[in-house]
Parts: sequence; C-alpha cells; structure tokens
Amino acid sequence: MSVPLGQRVRVAVEHGSIESVSLTRGAGVKQLPGTTGADGLTWVSRSHLTPGATYALNVKAVSDEGNVKTLESAFTTQDLSKDQQTFPSFFPTSGSTVGVGMPVIIKFDLPVRNKKRFENNISVVTAPVQEGGFRWISDNELRWRPAKFWHAGTKVTVKANVGGVPAGNGIFGQTDRTLRFNIGRSLISRVNIETHQMRVFKNGKLINTIPITTGRQPEHTTRSGVKLIMEKYRTKDMNSETIGIDPDSADGYDLSGVEFAQRITSSGEFIHAAPWSVGSQGHANVSHGCTGMSTSNAGWLYGQTIIGDPVIYTGSNRPMTLTNGYGDWNVSFADYIAGR
Repeated sequence: MSVPLGQRVRVAVEHGSIESVSLTRGAGVKQLPGTTGADGLTWVSRSHLTPGATYALNVKAVSDEGNVKTLESAFTTQDLSKDQQTFPSFFPTSGSTVGVGMPVIIKFDLPVRNKKRFENNISVVTAPVQEGGFRWISDNELRWRPAKFWHAGTKVTVKANVGGVPAGNGIFGQTDRTLRFNIGRSLISRVNIETHQMRVFKNGKLINTIPITTGRQPEHTTRSGVKLIMEKYRTKDMNSETIGIDPDSADGYDLSGVEFAQRITSSGEFIHAAPWSVGSQGHANVSHGCTGMSTSNAGWLYGQTIIGDPVIYTGSNRPMTLTNGYGDWNVSFADYIAGR
C-alpha cells in the first residue's frame, strides 16, 4: 500500500502493552527511532516518513493475559517528483571549524511556506549549552545564532528532520540531514573608522593593532556594525563594476591579483592588502569602501582568521544590515528570533 506523506507512524494497542517496535527504511538499512507512551499503549515515530521509501514495521506486544503477539507490516510512501521536494543544504560544512560569530545557515532549493512546522523539526544542540534561536531570512533560507557570540571550542550538532514534512503548496522536505561542526578560538577584530585603526583580539587579549584605511566619505562610506569573515582569497581580481562604478570612469578601478582578500559583506566590502594607500593608512579614509592595509599586515591577518570571525566596525553613520552577508549580529537577539 502507498501511504501519504506529512505524518508520523503511530502504533496503538488495546488490552495489553507494547514491548518493542522496529521501523526500518530501505531494506532495514536505517532504523527510525520512536517514543513509547508512558502507559505502554502507544508508540510514535520521532520523524516523518520520507518520500518514495519502503518501510518495514515490526511490533511486539503483550496482552493483559501475558500472551506475546507480533505484527509485521510493510508499506511504501507517496513518491514525489524533484519539483515537489525541497532539499536542505548546510553552511558551515560538516566537520569544519569556524569563528565565534558564525550562524547556522540552512538553505532550501524550493520555498518553505510552513515555516514553523519546519522549525519544529530542526534542532540545534551545543556543547556547552548556549541559548539561541531561529530567523527566516527568506522562504528559502533559515538561520540560527546564539544569543551571544559562541563560546570558544563549542561543538554544534544540527539535525534537520524535514524529510516528508509539508513545506506548503504541495512541496515536502526531501530528506533528513545532520550537520556537525566546531567553533574555534575567539578572534575578534575591532575597526575604528574615525581613528583608522584595527585592533585584533585573540581569546580576549589584544594581539595586534593595524593602521588601516576605509571608505572615502561621503560617497564610499564603510558600514558600521558587525561583519563576519565570509570568504578568503590568497589573491582576487577586483573590478568596480561589481559595486556599480564604471571601471573606465575617473572613480573606477580594475585590479588584478589583490592579495589576502577577505570578504565581509555580500555588497562587496573586503579586507585586503592595499600597498597603493600605505601613506594614508592610519591617517585618512581613501578607499571605495574596503578596508585596506599594508601587504605585510594583510598577510598576518589572513593567517590568523577563519570563516565566521567577527569584524566589528564603529565610526560611521552608514549601518550594516542583517541580510548583507552574515549580518545576523546587527539586530538584537529578541528582534532576531521575533523576525523583526
């Protein structure tokens, strides 16, 4: 028989109690966990049935008279096309070590309308325990961040048990997935746009102060707020067209092989080596919005950072926003989980 999706398996007995339940998927390859009620009369699977799968159910029960009875059943679930299934992708990647600011990012290739139902089937477990919560960035992206920066050395396990969960509009979660990653040491950089200095703190201790230059004001003002290291490039070509400036104009640029480039916003802000502006570093803001420093300082910083390290900017009236890269720390935790 074919069983519709969007439900859990439920076993109930009368005039006796459940002794054991085995629910397996795919020729017994995967055992699905479940919970037996305190009265021993019911058993419910902890996850939904996944699309297009074959299940085997084995129930052993004991009657009030002490007789043991066994029930065996097999069934398949409703099959779906790919355009009826939304697949969850994780970032950071499994097994990776990231900075203390890194949120959990779950992207779905098809939109999720039943957001609360999906949230209820996703868990984030941390060791040590830290308070945190979800925020939907869009119908296709869900994030989770702790209330405060991660404790250094935290181990994180994310379980997205969304296989078979109704996403809305006839779409279901495609499969269950698990992510495990680690938080590294604490490395937090603080940039003062007005004094043209970056201070770098490792595990709370100041380890370097770097002269920098940021965006020329008012036309290229660097944003204030909390940014995270998003990507790292030993060298990167940079063209002003990517930030809306004609590279052939007087204000344009087309640079090859910029060294030690680290992305901190989706809109195009980087930290990178800027040997052409060393004379202004520590004294004036002359860039198109990026944070420039000497090649030696940029190389040193590049060797210190990992994805998810916070870089906190102060000193301008242009704010960083939640959705400009990993901007999750630019709203209060209360507003973050409230979706405001």
